[in-house]
Amino acid sequence: MNLYRLLAARHAAGKPVRVALIGAGKFGSMFLSQVPHVPGLEVPVIIDLDPQRARDACKTVGWDEGRIAATTFTDDASRAIAGSAIDVVVEATGNPAVGIRHARTAIAAGKHIVMVNVEADVLAGTLLAEEARKAGVVYSLAYGDQPALTAEIVDWARATGFKVVAAGKGTKYLPAYHDVTPDDVWQHYGLTRSEAQSAGMNPQMFNSFLDGTKSAIEMAAIANACSLDVPSHGLLFPPCGVDDLPHVMRPKDKGGVLEKSGVVEVVSSLERDGRPVFRDLRWGVYAVLEAPNDYAAGCFKQYGLKTDASGRYAAMYKPYHLIGLELNISILSAALRKEPTGQPYSFRGDVASIAKRNLRAGEMLDGEGGYTVWGKLMPAAESLKTGALPIGLAHRVKLKNDVAHGAVVRWSDVEYDANNDTIKTRKAMETAYASMR
Repeated sequence: MNLYRLLAARHAAGKPVRVALIGAGKFGSMFLSQVPHVPGLEVPVIIDLDPQRARDACKTVGWDEGRIAATTFTDDASRAIAGSAIDVVVEATGNPAVGIRHARTAIAAGKHIVMVNVEADVLAGTLLAEEARKAGVVYSLAYGDQPALTAEIVDWARATGFKVVAAGKGTKYLPAYHDVTPDDVWQHYGLTRSEAQSAGMNPQMFNSFLDGTKSAIEMAAIANACSLDVPSHGLLFPPCGVDDLPHVMRPKDKGGVLEKSGVVEVVSSLERDGRPVFRDLRWGVYAVLEAPNDYAAGCFKQYGLKTDASGRYAAMYKPYHLIGLELNISILSAALRKEPTGQPYSFRGDVASIAKRNLRAGEMLDGEGGYTVWGKLMPAAESLKTGALPIGLAHRVKLKNDVAHGAVVRWSDVEYDANNDTIKTRKAMETAYASMR
């Protein structure tokens, strides 16, 4: 509760927190819109494959000409990171391979790194976070995105003495969504193709939100940051509103749906027949708590918490997340406190590639939200044992075997370059945590 005070002191001393942003898309633009309103925070460098697009984004979010003129726009991330007097690098590209490279460049340059790129975090974040700790810099999940917000609630619960039974987020989900492709995604958002195109919406990206891939990636990030387990057979996506969280999100032997206590899970804003859930948590995050004693359980009731029938389970939740508008919390926490807003300390959750249809040898996989595969959350130990191909590496790789609809795509099913830097990094993390097999 002192970030603003600490920043004000830096501002008064003429030592602003300086940030390099990589990727001026929607998340990056939301962050940029806040910068002029935070004295002591500067973004002298913006890195994007299209520097003119980045300039245009700054104009769109309200930057004046003087601020834009004082900013370096470049497509050369390595040179900009290494050569700039910056404190924090924000990686917001969404590309796993590029994100890993940028994170390592920042760490080597002695800069803190905030990973909006949760795809890269799940692919190799446990290894990157350890490299950052050894280098004396902060590797952090991005506040405003759901994994960091969930990690905050989990940390609050544990620090106050509660057992975390379940933690995660809400989303719109039906089982049929796993097979949706970019061709038919917009009907599920209530949009026409032309409406989506005119709004500049990317069908593959939005499909990754719908087909379960993004949920799996975010739950893996939470599991790895909070040392929570993942469901043995993938996410359940139970329909559940905020009032029912303590009842539904508890272990089966207590009357809920969970296989055990201490897991990540996503709740759906739709009943299985498509009806909306009452008081859904589609945009928010939650944690279900267990009271450690009768006295605490009594306090739940006295202070109005919704509980299950036993009174021992309650929930805390945040109904919304504001993504890039909230990113400053991560940036300032890293620069001023030297603390991450969540980072992976373990490798408990992984995201495997699952065939959306019967796939044939010779076909090219097209990654998250595409036509060929979706991402399923798996225990990391099971993923390694199975030899599952991570969803973050299912981009432009050719199948050498047929894979049945609904089956896991394995490393052995695809052609890949063992000398590729991203694959070498992932293999290094798998080797480091092979004891989990």
